[in-house]
Amino acid sequence: MSRTNDVVVKIGTVNGTGSASANGLLLKSIFRMGIPVVGKNYFPSNIQGLPTWYEVRVTGKGYQSRADRVDIMVAMNAQTYAQDLAEVSPGGWLIYDSTWPRSRQLERDGITVLGVPLSRMCNEHFQGARARILMKNIAYVGVVAALLDIDLDVITELLEQTFRTKKHLVQSNLEAIRLGYDYARENFVCPLPVAISAMEETSGHVMIDGNTAAGLGCVFAGATVGAWYPITPSTSLMDAYKAFCKEFRIEGDIPDKGKKFCIVQAEDELSAIGVVLGATWNGARAFTPTSGPGISLMSEFIGFAYYAEVPAVIFDVQRTGPSTGMPTRTQQCDLLSCAYASHGDTRHPLLFPANPEECFYMAIDAFDLADQLQTPIMVLSDLDIGMNDWMCPDLKCDESYQPDRGKVLTAEQLEGMEKFHRYLDVDGDGIPYRTYPGVHPKGSYFTRGSGHTKYGAYTEDSEAYQEVVDRLLIKWETARNMVPAPEIEYSKFNNAAILAFGSSDGAVREALDVLKSKSVGLNYCRVKAFPFNDDVKSFIDKHDKVYVVEQNRDAQMRSLLMLDLEIDPAKLVPLLHYNGMPISANFVIEKLSEESAKGQAA
Repeated sequence: MSRTNDVVVKIGTVNGTGSASANGLLLKSIFRMGIPVVGKNYFPSNIQGLPTWYEVRVTGKGYQSRADRVDIMVAMNAQTYAQDLAEVSPGGWLIYDSTWPRSRQLERDGITVLGVPLSRMCNEHFQGARARILMKNIAYVGVVAALLDIDLDVITELLEQTFRTKKHLVQSNLEAIRLGYDYARENFVCPLPVAISAMEETSGHVMIDGNTAAGLGCVFAGATVGAWYPITPSTSLMDAYKAFCKEFRIEGDIPDKGKKFCIVQAEDELSAIGVVLGATWNGARAFTPTSGPGISLMSEFIGFAYYAEVPAVIFDVQRTGPSTGMPTRTQQCDLLSCAYASHGDTRHPLLFPANPEECFYMAIDAFDLADQLQTPIMVLSDLDIGMNDWMCPDLKCDESYQPDRGKVLTAEQLEGMEKFHRYLDVDGDGIPYRTYPGVHPKGSYFTRGSGHTKYGAYTEDSEAYQEVVDRLLIKWETARNMVPAPEIEYSKFNNAAILAFGSSDGAVREALDVLKSKSVGLNYCRVKAFPFNDDVKSFIDKHDKVYVVEQNRDAQMRSLLMLDLEIDPAKLVPLLHYNGMPISANFVIEKLSEESAKGQAA
């Protein structure tokens, strides 16, 4: 095994021992050496005490998906040592704390085991039980740095910036890193055959997670109200929004009096979406972040917003279900529950960001679309995007951006009208005009979740009711060409293609590169939104088979394609990954091979 800038390091620790700082230091140091890198965090749903893993993938080619292999395992948790040992790829290395000897049964042919007395060294150099635990985690960063040839000057600079207000921590962290680094250099062959080498591929990029990017996008889009009930993995989105508001939305020198935002932690998710609808009805831009269980609880108000035509933005950071499921694992399993949320005939536009960069830009799209279409817009991220560390191009804020509030009548326009009818389709696109409260007496109306006519009056008349819900279908068709268009790539015309969305995109693109190197070309469509526009249907129609890659058990995207576009089910072949771990390129390649073999056998 000999590679440069192509290595996967996985660290197994105990939740709550401060390993996050050490892992972040390792990731960022590699990034600052100009080398593309991505970090995946696999953590338990309790506060502390259970096993947690962090995976650093160094990839000179810039791939962002899970690698599905482990070259170097840092086994810091005795309880998972056997599991960690089994995960190491043939020819790889395992690093463990040799302060306490391990049974020879916990060894394996085909890999190299490197023992480093981390606890003993830290016990000798640091005082206090807590400090020794923390420094032990920092010391393994030094071991990995020596084995991979990470520049210590880069690590030092990063520490000085991180702890610029706590200078004493810089020295202690550097001492711990040097302990691990020197031990590795003195006792092992350094660097390993899978070492890294400085590049210049990270300029103009940042390391960021999707929830942080989405929170920034909400601020830039002009959102002034956020309401939520805490739920993993979406809570950090509101945390980010709050932090950005404190930086950009406070005027003057008196923070409490200069706030230009409102954040409400509601008693539950139904209340949270209720706050959002009240704010948007009054003219504010408002949103709520949640996950699958929250969508279930919000459904009644989501249906009200659809029928009463009140804008709202909902971020669904998906996790595994059903029910509580595994709160800290990832899936793409809320498509159907979001697309048709609430009882009765409802349809909701969905946006599918593929990475944190798109979480930022699609947040802006979502607010504009919600106002333009006067309906809830849902942004379906997932835990892999929302809470993991991705390398993305710098986020660009267009200084000329102005929120598109859609068909909102001004006082002057209302003054010149004979009469205003809230639910009347004037332009033939299914989208009526609306007003803000208090703008003009002529703009008043009843906001109804009950049966109403196109003039806004209550009704139980069959024809009048049907006229309104049929008009909502016209609006749905209008939305079809307003939502983001798909990305379509033709390698060459052939009879088979792949269709994917969201966080599956990275694994699919890497798989396509591998297949291309073997002279196998497949066309590719990445869906960015629902409803699907004509380009999606045209793409599918051009192929005999379209492999639909998604991270759920029941092929929900495939179902949406059949329902919305009336696609022949036989043409859509599902490739389903739903164990809660991020999808990898290997999975895509193996499933394609299996399906190809089935086709040849038939």
